[in-house]
Amino acid sequence: MPAPADGRRAAVLGSPIAHSLSPVLHRTAYAELGLQGWAYDRFDVDEEALPGFIDDLGPEWAGLSLTMPLKRAVIPLLDEISDTAASVEAVNTVVFTEDGRRTGDNTDIPGMVAALRERGIEQVDSAAILGAGATASSALAALARICTGEVVAYVRSETRAAEMRQWGERLDVEVRTADWADAARALHAPLVVATTPAGTTDALALAVPERPATLFDVLYEPWPTALAARWSAYGGAVVSGLDLLVHQAVLQVEQMTGRGPAPVEAMRKAGEHALAER
Repeated sequence: MPAPADGRRAAVLGSPIAHSLSPVLHRTAYAELGLQGWAYDRFDVDEEALPGFIDDLGPEWAGLSLTMPLKRAVIPLLDEISDTAASVEAVNTVVFTEDGRRTGDNTDIPGMVAALRERGIEQVDSAAILGAGATASSALAALARICTGEVVAYVRSETRAAEMRQWGERLDVEVRTADWADAARALHAPLVVATTPAGTTDALALAVPERPATLFDVLYEPWPTALAARWSAYGGAVVSGLDLLVHQAVLQVEQMTGRGPAPVEAMRKAGEHALAER
C-alpha cells in the first residue's frame, strides 16, 4: 500500500507475518498522535530476501519492526545497534535517520520491564523462566534490570541449559538451570516468566499454588492460556503477551516518529479488539 502524499512509511517484516498485530497497534498510535501522513504495513520477508528489501527502501521510510526469523539476520545490514540489542544479539526495531544511517534497537527488553512496572512489579528478589529460546534470553535481559537474586531456568535439555547459563554470564544474571520435569516448582517463585510455545505449559495449570505471585506469559493468542487462567482464578497477577507487544510497540512508535508519548491504552484496546475478532 503506497503512503499518502508527502507521508512517511514504516512496516513490520517477518515470515510468517499475516498474524501480526503490529499494524493495528502502530496505526492506532498514528491516529491518536495526529500523524495523518503516516502508513504502516506488513510484509512477508525471510532472511534471504531481507538485504534486498532494505536496500530498495526509499527516503520516505522511517523504520521497520522485525519479528522472527529476522532479529539476528538484520544486524550485519545496520550501521549501528544499541547496547540493549547487542546484549542479546537481537534487533526488533530499525530506525532510518535523516542522514541515511540504519540504526537497530531492541524494544522487547524495556517493553517487558515496562509491562511489569505497569502491574506494580519494580523489583523481585528471585524469578523463574519457563523455556530457553530467544524470548527467554530477552527475559533474562529484562530480569537483569529488576531481579536482585537468582533466576532459575527450567529447560528440556542440557544444551539449552548451557545456553541459558551462558546468557546469564553475559548479562550478569545469576542463573541456575533445572530440568523441565520439575517445572511445577517454578510456580512458587515471586515472578514466573513463561516463554514457551502455545500448549507447552498447559499441564502446569493444575500445579498453580493457592496464593501465586506474578506470572508473565508472553503468549497472547490463544488467550488466556490454561496456566494464565488458573493463575488469575487463584488471585495471582498476570501480565500477558499483549501487554508486552503494546509496550514494545510504544517504544517503536516513539523512536520512528519522534513523537510521544505513544497512547498505551488506545493501542491496547485496539489490540484486544483485533484479537476478539479473530
